[in-house]
Amino acid sequence: MTRAFHPSDPHAAPTVNGQPYRVERHVLSGMPCLLELPPEGQEVQAVCLVYHGAWAAKEGKLGVYAALATRGWAVVIPDAPLHGERQADTPPGLNAREYVWESVRRSVAEAPALLDALAELLGPRPTAAIGSSMGGYVALTLARTETRIGRASALISSGVWQEPEVRRPELRAFLEQHRPNAHADGFPPTPLLLASGDSDPTFELASHHTPTAQALRAAYARAGHADLFHEQVFAGVGHYTSQGMRDAAVQFLSADR
Repeated sequence: MTRAFHPSDPHAAPTVNGQPYRVERHVLSGMPCLLELPPEGQEVQAVCLVYHGAWAAKEGKLGVYAALATRGWAVVIPDAPLHGERQADTPPGLNAREYVWESVRRSVAEAPALLDALAELLGPRPTAAIGSSMGGYVALTLARTETRIGRASALISSGVWQEPEVRRPELRAFLEQHRPNAHADGFPPTPLLLASGDSDPTFELASHHTPTAQALRAAYARAGHADLFHEQVFAGVGHYTSQGMRDAAVQFLSADR
């Protein structure tokens, strides 16, 4: 339903820089999601999947990428498996790192069903993915494995994936099958942004961002697509998605719109 409003005092909707957008909750193929959408009457032109970090929930990403919604995007924020409304699905006996990787493994496995549900809800649309920390693992994997992801951004994450505490066979198999630095040649020609803070104590730059960027840069160069890999390092930023990092990701994702 489209509602009329007075231009000098419009409906008190969420806004970004004075531009309104909508927020809706949907359960898509069993996944609780929050959707940030363009204002009523404006068509959705593209979709961005947003994957949050470990021990967080979809609500924590509300508003972070809402600028995309004011530009015609549907920003789709699912609760990661074992998180938010889905905590009850957590299997017993996982250590902290296994908890993270079980969530990643399930996120990747259910992504095709989520994309199918979004296509049914919104129609087929160009789709991008962005993720921070644990969500960056998901975004990196989908950039290589899911053909419907046309552009991806991994923030405060890496492709090293050395996880000695992860012992469960199905998780070890996932790590070996999808470790980005070992399978870097599978990423081109998907445009990819890797962004990190230079003061990140969780993913130290020299041992995480640097080798990941080297592996990906070389893979894109071998494929003749050096221009499609982008990296940025943000001075003074720790293990969090900074405003500058957010803005860089929005600009990168919007580059071909």
